[in-house]
Amino acid sequence: MNRRDFLTASAASLILPSLASASCRKSEAKREEKAGWICLKLEGEPREIGFQHGSALAKEIDDAISALKLDLNHENSDTWERVKAAGTKLFSAKLEPEYREEMEGIAAGIKSKGYAYDFADILAYNAHIEITGYYFPLLEKRKTGLAKSGAPTACSAFVATGSATSDGKIVMGHNLWWDYLMGQRWRVLLDIRPKKGNRFIMDALPGFIHSGSDFALNANGILVTETTIGGFMGFDPDGIPEFIRMRKATQYANSLDDFLRVMKEGNNGGYANTWLLGDVKTNEIGKLELGLKNVIFSRSKDGFFYGANFPEDPTLTREECYPGAEDNLSCRGRRPRWKKLLDANKGKLDVEVAKTMLADTYDETTKKQGASIATLCGRADLDSRTGYSLSGAVNTKIVTSALAKEMKLWARMGFSDGSSLNVAEYMGRNPKRKWLQPYLRDIPAQPWILQG
Repeated sequence: MNRRDFLTASAASLILPSLASASCRKSEAKREEKAGWICLKLEGEPREIGFQHGSALAKEIDDAISALKLDLNHENSDTWERVKAAGTKLFSAKLEPEYREEMEGIAAGIKSKGYAYDFADILAYNAHIEITGYYFPLLEKRKTGLAKSGAPTACSAFVATGSATSDGKIVMGHNLWWDYLMGQRWRVLLDIRPKKGNRFIMDALPGFIHSGSDFALNANGILVTETTIGGFMGFDPDGIPEFIRMRKATQYANSLDDFLRVMKEGNNGGYANTWLLGDVKTNEIGKLELGLKNVIFSRSKDGFFYGANFPEDPTLTREECYPGAEDNLSCRGRRPRWKKLLDANKGKLDVEVAKTMLADTYDETTKKQGASIATLCGRADLDSRTGYSLSGAVNTKIVTSALAKEMKLWARMGFSDGSSLNVAEYMGRNPKRKWLQPYLRDIPAQPWILQG
């Protein structure tokens, strides 16, 4: 290279990064805080969306990753560097360009606010559920021969249509059941208008390009939620990560068949869920029990589907879950409770009834009123059978056909029944969990909001 070419190339190397940063800043994220939620509107090309996201939520992303590191190091002895290495090894080469660019944009946006995170951090963070819950147990099985599930028992949900609802149209509801340390940070409502695909709204952890909680709706009338398949043990390291498949299906699906196709393609078994779906255009609902070996899809234009972490298909249960996964204490209470409430409210299901059902605290295992490990509004911290562990229903969302047409949903941050958690009082009774401080915070009672 001659001197002139060298100077030209050197100048370009200085100019291009600034141009890239300028393109990321074409539009600003619109951030609004409501009753515990952060409502964030993003739009543009993937890198723009990512940069807007990262810069608008830099403080919250840093806080969430810091809390996650604390949890990993204490509970699972999994250091962040091990999770990062696994994320890069498993998924980096499998990312479609738009999602890689969005995560690179998030990293750049965070860095612009003075925080030291890179693409590998954001990739590991987005993939951490399937890495720690599915991939690491697979490695342990290969090493010791012992099969152990890391699948979280998370969420209660339903979808209904036809004669089950008050107007014959779709009603869908979901609450996220998670450990409080991370669950109280699942407070972002993302409203994204990408250059390609559909506009969509989903709840998420700050810094996620997918939902993780998995409640979403898109502008072509596709409604999405799920509950985790409890006790699931399958994982294919060569497959496409679940967090990418979920995001892609949410953004691009225009029918239930589209959603099914995207979720099945390259299925790695990670974060295995029973997906509950709706299509506002056809008034059809669906249930996709997505294992690794077994995939069961049901659809209907009348009735309801529901989930509470129980594997349902007998073959999937036998071949892909640990024994008794369908009958653990939490499922034993929530499964019959859903059936009773949905049957009792047939023909009456609407937003207000959905709020009441998701806030239900009747325990079918004890036949008593009071939030517990076995109620739809779960509160393990109130249940001596769990050792008062810190997990439960930390946010709630509801959508109907009418709301979806306006791209709106009802959401409540915090416990579904509007109760609260005082950390100081809890720690007084459970001092062994003081290691969670200062990242564990009070969970106050919050009102419902209509967002969109």
